[in-house]
Amino acid sequence: MTDRKHPASGVKQAYPNNARSRVTNGKDLLPGVDGRTAWVKRARDLLSIHIADLGGEDVCSEAEKGIIRRACVITVQLEQLEKKFAITNEAKPADLDLYFRGANTLRRLLDVTGLQRRSRDMTPTIDEYIRREAAE
Repeated sequence: MTDRKHPASGVKQAYPNNARSRVTNGKDLLPGVDGRTAWVKRARDLLSIHIADLGGEDVCSEAEKGIIRRACVITVQLEQLEKKFAITNEAKPADLDLYFRGANTLRRLLDVTGLQRRSRDMTPTIDEYIRREAAE
């Protein structure tokens, strides 16, 4: 066997890329599913965003990617429920129960990965401060 390294982890690969699944190779999010649907596009966007938040594809473990993938699916489904609530102008008890359970599971999955909200530094630079003062 040649000395192949998995690009994301640097770990020796058991099989060449053409012998691994399209999911493992990053070619498909969901093989056999049309990737042009709004649902798949949103899930793919979220996956990219969360992976970037964790430092990028090359530093994320496969376990972290799996957890984030599940979090993205739950997020898209929660958004679908929110849309349903808005369109019908109500939330049925069964839908609310599903929503709350999904939101709680999502929170727990994101906690496991260490993803957290970080507030943005809104402190103005000296130049911005001077411009604001001059404008007043």
